[in-house]
Amino acid sequence: MSVGVIGDGLKVREVRVLLDGWKPGVRARISEWRGGEWVRDVRGWKAMSSRQQGRYKYEIATWKINKNFRDRSRICAEVSGHAERMPCVTIKR
Repeated sequence: MSVGVIGDGLKVREVRVLLDGWKPGVRARISEWRGGEWVRDVRGWKAMSSRQQGRYKYEIATWKINKNFRDRSRICAEVSGHAERMPCVTIKR
């Protein structure tokens, strides 16, 4: 599982969550964390889409955000059925 952020500095334009393999019905959401504490849900649960690139199969969810975040905020992804893993990206200047 991984999370990717597209943006410039503190401005986040898009967030993508990827999960290896095909797992129909899986959902993802993203939240903001600061100093190890939950701040808010950035976007709620969304169904992930099954895709294939060559032999690589994966699930993907994408959100358009277009907002600024505070320096050192973390955007974390949560995927249903995979609560033990929560990858994060730190937003920096």
